Amino acid sequence: MKAKKLDNPDDKTSGILLVNKPVGPTSHDIVESIRERFKFKKVGHAGTLDPFAEGLLIIGINKGTRILEFFKNDTKIYRAKAKLGLITETFDITGEIREENQCNATKEEIIEAFESFIGTYKQVPPAYSARKYKGKKLYELARQGVIIRLPPKVVEIKWLKIEKVDMEEKIVNFSTEVSAGTYIRSLAMDIGYKLGCGATLVELKRIKSGRFRIEDAVSLENSTDEEIIKSIIPIEKALDFLPAIVIKEDYVEKVLNGVQIYSKNVEKILGTFEKDEYVRIIDGKGRLIAIAISERKKKFVGTLIEKGIKERVAKLYKVFGSEGG
Repeated sequence: MKAKKLDNPDDKTSGILLVNKPVGPTSHDIVESIRERFKFKKVGHAGTLDPFAEGLLIIGINKGTRILEFFKNDTKIYRAKAKLGLITETFDITGEIREENQCNATKEEIIEAFESFIGTYKQVPPAYSARKYKGKKLYELARQGVIIRLPPKVVEIKWLKIEKVDMEEKIVNFSTEVSAGTYIRSLAMDIGYKLGCGATLVELKRIKSGRFRIEDAVSLENSTDEEIIKSIIPIEKALDFLPAIVIKEDYVEKVLNGVQIYSKNVEKILGTFEKDEYVRIIDGKGRLIAIAISERKKKFVGTLIEKGIKERVAKLYKVFGSEGG
């Protein structure tokens, strides 16, 4: 078996790309567009955006696809616009209209209904979504006339702020931060049901996902190839929020070839961690070698190092070498 080598730190074609998705294309369309435009071997995303929605889409490039899982569970912040009294089959403006109702609620009642959803509640995913059922996406089944109602899932609305209420048009502009897997379409519809008239999203924009912001995203249409390549965030930087175990230089090659992390091979520790948490394994130059799961908390590892005791302190989860990562 040929030994792996550490990635070239100057290789900018692996990492995370923040894309400002326009209204229209699917998330899959964006992935395929990038793959075709740059001939990258691997491209993926860390969470879909509906075609009618715009905003921040986190894209993994080549080995960056291997770290997308670390961003999928981040909270998301959206700006949205809902029309009260309108019900469509998809819960957004692109769907076929099912009902048009009068909304007789006062402005105060509308605000109260929206704010009442702050906290946790059980949300049923819309039948027209990218969620899968027996290997097929729900929207694909729905287009075939097969409507699947998935069981409700507990989601969290961390905060919700009403920006504007147009009482004449019955349009509500709001922003909200939600847990991963929350459908803003379903949230708007549930609020509409509470008001007794239904509601449909007419605009949706994701402006933040975890620590990533829309202000740092690139527009594929308005950016040159060079600008896009320069915008790729290296894997080391994308994961620098994770604590790190710095290993001794003579141990790097062994780890690249699957040897586990022992206290006697640890140079120092950056940040803090408990048992069973993800940690970066890096060398003295800060280059990412692997991601591991801690088997001891930081304080205990420090004690082992101080006393010169050899004990396994982390189990390898993903190794990043130059041959396929």
